Amino acid sequence: MPMKPTLKSWIPVDPSSDFPIQNLPFGIFTPPPSGEAGRGPLPRVGVAIGDQVLDLLELKKTGVFNALKFDTNVFAKSSLNDFISLGKKTTGAVRTRISKLLEERNPELRDNEMARKKVLHKMKDVQMHLPVEIGDYTDFYSSMEHARNVGTMFRDPANALLPNWKHLPVGYHGRASSIVVSGTDFHRPKGQTPTPELRSQPAVVPQGEEKQPDSPVAFGPTKQLDFELEMAFIIGKGTKLGESVSTKDAEDYIFGMCLFNDWSARDIQAWEYVPLGPFLGKNFCSSVSPWVVTMDALEPFRVAGPKQDPEVLPYLQYSGNKNYDINLEVCIQPETLNLKLGTTVVSRSNFKYMYWNMAQQLAHHTVNGCNIRTGDMMASGTISGATPDSFGSMLELTWKGTKPIKMSDGTERKFINDNDTVIMKGFAEKDGVRVGFGEVKGKVLPAA
Repeated sequence: MPMKPTLKSWIPVDPSSDFPIQNLPFGIFTPPPSGEAGRGPLPRVGVAIGDQVLDLLELKKTGVFNALKFDTNVFAKSSLNDFISLGKKTTGAVRTRISKLLEERNPELRDNEMARKKVLHKMKDVQMHLPVEIGDYTDFYSSMEHARNVGTMFRDPANALLPNWKHLPVGYHGRASSIVVSGTDFHRPKGQTPTPELRSQPAVVPQGEEKQPDSPVAFGPTKQLDFELEMAFIIGKGTKLGESVSTKDAEDYIFGMCLFNDWSARDIQAWEYVPLGPFLGKNFCSSVSPWVVTMDALEPFRVAGPKQDPEVLPYLQYSGNKNYDINLEVCIQPETLNLKLGTTVVSRSNFKYMYWNMAQQLAHHTVNGCNIRTGDMMASGTISGATPDSFGSMLELTWKGTKPIKMSDGTERKFINDNDTVIMKGFAEKDGVRVGFGEVKGKVLPAA
């Protein structure tokens, strides 16, 4: 259940923090070394509160969870999978117990200085990890504005949406092994790209690029590296092969959400995607934020989604508000000696714009009997709004490179340069309560 807006914690929380007591997201972290001899601390389950991390592995030793009757060894694991598998009734009870423990009038932990020192760590001092062991990853294509923009650029503007787009949530199965936690650097990917201009005239081939004589293709680092502003939801319980999940029951299977950057190599993607869709242009890296915000924490931010016309098939119909009002922002930070120049905000969007909601995505994903497992990750697809400043990719923001964006250091960007860092943030706010996701960031290193 969502927590009252008036609830306060004895731990100081800045009003601009993403992590008030009403949030309490779960993640996997390694605390700082204790200084004691022997092996250093291992990854474990934590909860974010303000600028601190509550260590649930240490907290369980105080006995605060004894009345809940579950195996507290799940807090010693290096992923949230076993904890999530306990079910929403238990994980919700854990979150409620933690909120009572941190409530400003409760002296239980507040007045126990020795325990506080063991169970609380400054967030800046810990190392964050992937929150879940991702068995499978699916990426959807559920923003109508994004799909229309792409269709306008690459196909007939009068028929920008393909015939199936308004009838089903389009998606593809991605690569789970190349999803990394926020703060992980990666190398610019290489691959084949179309070079029709090379067919008719000699050209200087860029360093690192290979070209066969008179070939319409070249091989080398992508010249059109892009971000995709997305969110992802994490599966909380599995199904058997042959079972389907209805839109009515879908939320029972969704544990929580993260920010997601689906890095894309547009020139590689444009050459390879026919006839089977994304491959090397997508599977080299995706970045995810480390804290999983529970659906209970997001409950107050439900809103109605866009009207779906034409009417969808019965298995995709739903009732109630299934979209969420989550503000999203993308910044680019060039590598510069003048740190005062800071970052440049290139996009401000909102998750509420999604045409296809998470319940519909999960219902469609499983309607053929496809089984799902705890820890599976489903990404939304690029989130774009109706105005140019709300587009969720450089492909759209610069309109395929024809409208460069000026950075704070005076340089311009058509796509993402080597040594650029892309930072995405997201938060929901209502009744004076801000529930956020922190950030997901990644730095692009030159091609290996």
